[in-house]
Amino acid sequence: MRDYVSEHLHEWVDLIFGYKQALHLRPHVIHGAVRHVLVRHEQGAGHAAEGYAHVSGKPGVAMVTSGPGATNLVTPLMDAFMDSIPMVAITGQVPTAAIGSDAFQECDTVGITRSCTKHNELVMSADEIPMAIRQAFHIATTGRPGPTLVDIPKDALTNEMEWYWPTDEEVQAALPGYRPNTKGHPRMIKEAAKLILASERPIVYAGGGILKARAAQALRELVELIDAHVVTTLMARGAFPDEHPLCLGMPGMHGNASAITAMQQSDLLITLGARFDDRITGKVDAFAPEAKIIHVDVDPAEQGKVRRPDVPIVGDANYVILEIIREIKELLQGGTRQADTSAWKSKISGWREQFPMTYEPSEPGGLLKPQYCIEQLNKYAPKGTIVASGVGQHQMYTSQYWKFNDPYTWVNSGGLGTMGFSIPAAIGAKAAMPDRTVWAVDGDGCFQMTATELVTATLEKLPIKVALLNNSFLGMVRQWQEMFYDERYSSVFLDSANVPNFVMMAESMGCVGILVESPEEVGPAIERANSINDRTVVVEFRTDATEGVFPMVPAGAGNSELILHPTQSDPTRTLQPEPKPIDTKLKDAH
Repeated sequence: MRDYVSEHLHEWVDLIFGYKQALHLRPHVIHGAVRHVLVRHEQGAGHAAEGYAHVSGKPGVAMVTSGPGATNLVTPLMDAFMDSIPMVAITGQVPTAAIGSDAFQECDTVGITRSCTKHNELVMSADEIPMAIRQAFHIATTGRPGPTLVDIPKDALTNEMEWYWPTDEEVQAALPGYRPNTKGHPRMIKEAAKLILASERPIVYAGGGILKARAAQALRELVELIDAHVVTTLMARGAFPDEHPLCLGMPGMHGNASAITAMQQSDLLITLGARFDDRITGKVDAFAPEAKIIHVDVDPAEQGKVRRPDVPIVGDANYVILEIIREIKELLQGGTRQADTSAWKSKISGWREQFPMTYEPSEPGGLLKPQYCIEQLNKYAPKGTIVASGVGQHQMYTSQYWKFNDPYTWVNSGGLGTMGFSIPAAIGAKAAMPDRTVWAVDGDGCFQMTATELVTATLEKLPIKVALLNNSFLGMVRQWQEMFYDERYSSVFLDSANVPNFVMMAESMGCVGILVESPEEVGPAIERANSINDRTVVVEFRTDATEGVFPMVPAGAGNSELILHPTQSDPTRTLQPEPKPIDTKLKDAH
């Protein structure tokens, strides 16, 4: 049976990430055509599988043992579920006769993971395995992508069976209730085209679904056809080039002022593969109050979940965008004129000039600014560099100050916000794209959660580069405590005596460790890291702990209540119609 499993798995899978698989599972992989990457923790296996899927578009696979192996996989499963990442988990289970007896390392894996997988299944015999595996891959990669799980008891793999491999038709016949709609309704597509041409203040709101649908090129064609500005959400960075004159960058809680305000004042949001996440909308009732909504999403459950669309279109983003383009061209050829958007473009241009992304640079001999570190990382990055991030201030700085001009070069945890994501995800990305430079941007809090996976990078010869922004705090929590909790700091200080020593820690795991404490050291350190290609490199940047992420829309507030950087807090400047001015009440950082 082993050769059959390896042969057919290889149709989708180049490698599997795992740890301490049940003894009956592992031989089928290590003696076959599929590479096994031995991680140091099951959570690392799941995040590595996610990183692999992010950049390759293929499903990532994690294989772990029963009991705690499966429960340690729950966080990456939920992370993949929230961010629509195609992932297949294969878990071991106690023998069928022992299920329900509280046997050693038994747990109800299917019950535990039901709410964080798109599909899961416990197989009870060897005969069920081929269909279960085929279904898991089919469901994970079609419609709205997501994680699936197959739980396999020990005796189901050790028993003999008559081998077979289900065809696509047989798999679909076995899933009569699963029929993702990818085409989109023709009448809705026509209505969308009409609304777009009639709009005087359009904004294209591009979400992560653009990348899942491989629709970056179609998005660019649509944007350039209608000459409208684009915002790219945290999950869509790189879907449209930042250097393009029509790109406004990231909207939302820590987006830039131009993107946030353009969405607020638009009369039409062309929403493509996005889900009106709370970090984008802020207070929903106050979000883009004058905008009509075109909402394209492959998942019908997203239609009307947060904001009721005027034109709902259920379908694959790439297909639907191309159809909208075709309809617009037909309307233009038939004599329909596009509305004049020149005044709108002029407004946006003014906002961009008046409210650029900004921070106060380091003074000579002063503390190192995290934003400067990201700018320099971006400046020296080889072409095609992939960057993964953890969650927190460093994640927002990276999205704000790294210029993403290519799709599939940004790997991060969006919906779940999982600390510790970046290092294993970067390893997975490196496994998928071994010829690319992969940087993991981490904070000292995130780093200490999954840094043990640096051993995996060393021993599996998957060298990544880590930019560790060490401010000795849980930075984002500290910022919230300062701004919204009267500086009542609690449980956010991580370091009183340079403990741990991150450079020594990295070197103990076979990596090169570099310490940077001043601005003049930043560029040379990054150049040195980029020149080392046979070992993982960890560059620790000692950064200013008082620095905050701005702009910022406070939780529960409307987007018009945007807080700018303290250097931009002139109350005479406004980004929304009078009489409601921007709230810029913010104490100086200290």
